[in-house]
Amino acid sequence: MATARTARKPRLAVWKFASCDGCQLSLLDLEDELLAIAGAVEIANFLEASSDVRRGPYDVSLVEGSITTLHDAERIREVRASSRALITIGACATAGGIQALRNYADVSEFASVVYAHPEYIATLGASRPVAAHVDVDYELHGCPVDRRQLLEVLGALLAGRKPNIPAHSVCFECKQRHNVCVVVAHGTPCLGPVTRAGCGALCPAFQRGCFGCFGPSDSPNRGAEAVLLRTTGMREDDVERAYRTFGGES
Repeated sequence: MATARTARKPRLAVWKFASCDGCQLSLLDLEDELLAIAGAVEIANFLEASSDVRRGPYDVSLVEGSITTLHDAERIREVRASSRALITIGACATAGGIQALRNYADVSEFASVVYAHPEYIATLGASRPVAAHVDVDYELHGCPVDRRQLLEVLGALLAGRKPNIPAHSVCFECKQRHNVCVVVAHGTPCLGPVTRAGCGALCPAFQRGCFGCFGPSDSPNRGAEAVLLRTTGMREDDVERAYRTFGGES
């Protein structure tokens, strides 16, 4: 009697470029949900979790980190070529991240101060998001990425549907949580009106202004936000730095 062929599980790969590993840790922090994911996919490449590496092609690649060197640029093209779907996760991969702050400074000066032999340091002129080098199928924002959104994206891909990720601003989440507006009540600088939702308005819930780690919302009114920030006492250069901190390349 012939047996039915077992369906092949989708192959998942997770890649790291210039980053702190926080977004990969968010995936590991899924805990019980991760066990279900591991049962539904073949984890073929995830060095943060296992040294067992299998060659591509891969059905889904999750990419953390920005592209900062020639080697990175070559490697991300190889990842793209071996991946049916490529999803960037976190502020570094989607907007250049904290390291993109060097795009507005003299990198050679930094290298001369930090390294005894800066002549051995080879880097690109700027830290860029992955989408500046290859086509990206989906971007998942945050610093780090939100674990609930990460689970939603993976679940949607396994189910063959479009992920349901909000594109509205953090202010919407503040209203959902019944937070008192920190700008109106306390005059605290806050990037919530122009920042993409996804964190659950975490900082404003603790009377802190939003730092913008999820990057800009789909249609941010940055001019109006700059005026609002200046009413809290921020200078023009402070406003510019606030916009650049997590999403300088977005």
